[in-house]
Amino acid sequence: MPLLHWSPRSPYVRKVMVALHEKGLAGQVETVRTHADPLIPHPGLMALNPLSKIPTLELDDGSLLFDSHVICRWADRSGAAGPRLFPEDLLAERDEALGTGLLDVALPWLVEARLRPAAQRSDDMIAVYRTKMNRVADWLEDHVPALEARAFDIGHLSIGVALCYLDFRFEAEAWRNGRPRLAAWHAAFAARPSVQATAFRDDPRPT
Repeated sequence: MPLLHWSPRSPYVRKVMVALHEKGLAGQVETVRTHADPLIPHPGLMALNPLSKIPTLELDDGSLLFDSHVICRWADRSGAAGPRLFPEDLLAERDEALGTGLLDVALPWLVEARLRPAAQRSDDMIAVYRTKMNRVADWLEDHVPALEARAFDIGHLSIGVALCYLDFRFEAEAWRNGRPRLAAWHAAFAARPSVQATAFRDDPRPT
């Protein structure tokens, strides 16, 4: 059985988990809790993935897959059930890049605002991250009709998970304010069984 290095806190892992549920593969992949802290390299994980990042997937033949995009492509090819996550239309992967890019803003923002010692934090960088988050959310508010006009794919999945992560780590930023269409779209996304089954959960950081 393939083995997924997993964390209940990682949005990149949740992206993969939602994909596995959508494709009917959740029961066919074993998960193992692997700490991949941005400030604490994991020697064991680095032996598999030199970036020391999750998700990392060990396949039955011993080959390794990383990152979330690659593992989601594997899930789309391997699972017979559910929607086609990677259609020919490149809009799906463009929107995946947007959702993943929002996560790429949120993760260093979290490090800067909460994990870095107070004396080393940069208010200027935090302001940059906040500005980028708001610009993405504004863009999405304008593009909700385009999202609703096509079948569920990797773009919807990635954007939805990214917004879930903002709720998890940056609730005070209130991304829904002034964006009623995006809020309604995300409420429908959050009701999907695949999303309900993969909720974020905090646990202690490694020491």
